[in-house]
Amino acid sequence: MNVLFVSSGTRNKGPNTIVLAQGESLKRLQLSLDYFTIDQKGVKGYTQAIFKLRKVLNTNPYDIIHAHYGLAAIISFLARRSEKVMVSFMGDDLLGTNTKDKRVTRTSLLLARLNAFLAQKFYDFSIVKSREMQEKSGIKRATVIPNGVDIDLFYPESKSAAKKQLGIPNENKLVIFVANPDRAEKNFPLAKQALEKTGVPDIQFIPLNDIAHKDLVHYYNAAEVMILTSFHEGSPNVIKEAMACNCPIVSTDVGDVKWIMGKTAGCFIAGFDPEDFAAQLRMALDFAKENDRTQGRKRIIELELDSPSVASRIFDIYTHILER
Repeated sequence: MNVLFVSSGTRNKGPNTIVLAQGESLKRLQLSLDYFTIDQKGVKGYTQAIFKLRKVLNTNPYDIIHAHYGLAAIISFLARRSEKVMVSFMGDDLLGTNTKDKRVTRTSLLLARLNAFLAQKFYDFSIVKSREMQEKSGIKRATVIPNGVDIDLFYPESKSAAKKQLGIPNENKLVIFVANPDRAEKNFPLAKQALEKTGVPDIQFIPLNDIAHKDLVHYYNAAEVMILTSFHEGSPNVIKEAMACNCPIVSTDVGDVKWIMGKTAGCFIAGFDPEDFAAQLRMALDFAKENDRTQGRKRIIELELDSPSVASRIFDIYTHILER
């Protein structure tokens, strides 16, 4: 079985860490898998990608093109010869993109509807990251498979040792925000407002952007709490990574966060009101003081959201597509 992953990325670094991690976990199942990276943006960049991809397909035999993100699927469909095309939708490609005041932009909503139409009528199969994405898009030939988390990379370690390694005073209450604060849908203003309203002394707040993926494990282990304030998500990887490290969490009710957390003590769902988010954050900080860590890793393993389990499910889909 020969599979080609198509996704955005950079010329030097290739696909992003999420796509790369999934591809490498699939390679362990003894299939042949290559990567095609769309490294230029805009109409011109994506148009050129069609011809570049077609050239690759003309010289290399592939059974399946697995596109990651809606635009990558459109490129794949226009470039394909006889290959099966499936897509993993990531979130805003089916839900739309928010502005800072939580509105969904008209352009992104139109693109989301186009992606859903193409998936329903033309693609061989689709993966969505949450039940919300499937329900809102109405795609029938799709299944819900969240991204897996590498539990060998993200593992629990001593909080004091992690703080020492990062140069953070042990007495400081570390709160982390693992996203780009400039992305409107991540709703960074809510994070700042909630922190101001907690009234808890000695909080050290660190927004983490452009941190090497492999280094995040130390921040999850050093943190008293990880917070997520997004307007929308598919299946946020940071939640699974934090849980794999047994880090307490406060998150808005987006994507599949509530399902992933379940009843895990030390993990809290908050509203978009700063007062409510601050109240949940205080509870999480109190939990961290009294109990230190959660049992989030156990929950991740129970849900089979580790990378090998997710890879096995995707491999089964490949087999089903080719048999059909």
